[in-house]
Amino acid sequence: MEESTVDLIRAQLRRMRTNAGLSQEEFGRLVHYSASMVSAVETGSRPLDRALLGRVDEVLKTGGLFTALLKMAERDREPSWFKPWLEAERAAKQLRYFNPTLVPGLLQTANYARAVLRFDDTRPEEEVEKQVASRLERQEILSRERPPQVIAVIDETALRRRDAIMAEQLAHLLRMAELPHIHIHVIPLDAGLHVGLSGPLALARSVDGGWVGHLENQLSGLVVDGEDGMATLLARWESVRGVALPQNLSVALMKEVESQHGPQ
Repeated sequence: MEESTVDLIRAQLRRMRTNAGLSQEEFGRLVHYSASMVSAVETGSRPLDRALLGRVDEVLKTGGLFTALLKMAERDREPSWFKPWLEAERAAKQLRYFNPTLVPGLLQTANYARAVLRFDDTRPEEEVEKQVASRLERQEILSRERPPQVIAVIDETALRRRDAIMAEQLAHLLRMAELPHIHIHVIPLDAGLHVGLSGPLALARSVDGGWVGHLENQLSGLVVDGEDGMATLLARWESVRGVALPQNLSVALMKEVESQHGPQ
């Protein structure tokens, strides 16, 4: 997390508790946490706790101040190359995702996201959990009052990982596909070679009709918003979408793959 944002949260928590005339022990009883936990969060000897800050908002009637600040802090942790895409994603009217090997992040379960983030075996477990929380927070746009239309194209090979995590992920995709604003299409194994195999892509269309693209690789990512670049990405999207199955056949295929995993 960005240190200045974290410091602001800790200082504001301490200030508001003190202004309310509450000791750490008294405050801890109100929020159902120990005094030592409150002290550890305020002094920085313990990472910020989402559940605790949620209770703080309720007890101090802040209108969600601490929860909102925590979300800001989590976004600040994202690498600089990813932040422009996050802004485009949050403001989008329509989102399009394709990945030849993985389920797109916006549709991942916590366990699937955790497994993906552990691909980097040098990443500390605490860092993994923070990244999982950040990824799940991104998904909140799917349940807001006016969510974006989401069109995701996934290669069948990405769905045929035979383990419990993938079984859970498939069940989640099927639930998502039932929502009117989410459309999931699968490229079948017999589609052969296609342009999408060169790598994943994501596209965001804003309310005013403008497009922003995002390409990710092993080290970083690239935001594309130039006219020529976007024309290329939109053409490649159409090619990828063209080899994918319609939604009803895609759902049938996902159910078939899910059945091969056996009972949960």
